[in-house]
Amino acid sequence: MAQQSEGIKIVSDNRQARFLYEILEKYEAGIELKGTEVKSIREGKVNIRDGYVLFRDAEAWLLNVNVSPYQTASVYFNHEPTRSRKLLLHRDQIRKLIGKVEQKGLTMVPTKMYLKRGLVKVEIALVRGKQLHDKRAAVKERDHKREIERALKQY
Repeated sequence: MAQQSEGIKIVSDNRQARFLYEILEKYEAGIELKGTEVKSIREGKVNIRDGYVLFRDAEAWLLNVNVSPYQTASVYFNHEPTRSRKLLLHRDQIRKLIGKVEQKGLTMVPTKMYLKRGLVKVEIALVRGKQLHDKRAAVKERDHKREIERALKQY
């Protein structure tokens, strides 16, 4: 209900990122898109699972995100599905993120793509990769919570 009142519609969610990475910080960024990309995103035809953020020439770029071609547009006017897209962040934010990524060996991945007041936004996260034992602990904890919920539901 709170998301509807703020005018936010989640288009794509990267749940795999929460399992593979430890999320340290989250940022909201705008994204530079073409018209057919916006139409395709509004239909929900986007996959951000394999995406990541790269910094080039003091700019942030979103790579490897698949936005399917818009069906009713002609081939001539359509976009390339996995092209690099520029992220719109403040210069200070970009400088801070570049420093963290280079010094600490962290990476940036998209976690959500959503529409906010008619504009397409991307939530990117500063993450650190989890080790295998951390992933196993997360699965074990999730199963334990599920068993507790089942037991409470029966009584």
